[in-house]
Amino acid sequence: MKIKKFEDLESWKKARKLTNRVYEATAAGSFTRDFGLKDQIRRASISILSNIAEGFERGGDKEFLQFLAIAKGSCGEVRAQLYIALDQGYLSQELFERLFNNADEIGRMISGLMKYLSKSELKGSKYR
Repeated sequence: MKIKKFEDLESWKKARKLTNRVYEATAAGSFTRDFGLKDQIRRASISILSNIAEGFERGGDKEFLQFLAIAKGSCGEVRAQLYIALDQGYLSQELFERLFNNADEIGRMISGLMKYLSKSELKGSKYR
């Protein structure tokens, strides 16, 4: 299947869902009053889908790989911040695990895409 736009990428779709879930989680209970952590985890989740999109739109494999690496780093940042939120009692264990597993899955998907692109002979906007 040829990917024609970043919205076709499963990792972007899942990152969008994760961002929505992060916004929901940070808009409830005590989390809403921890402005630093709330803003940071929101920015990190936004960074995932934003960097996937921006890298794709650049049109070159090397640039796309660079932006995917940033997106993958943001997945790690979200996971780390989820631990802080859990430790502070802002998240239930169940919600923590769901969000953590989502972020982890997206990171693995991005890794797979990076591996594919680094071995691919495709250049430019011809991602398959």
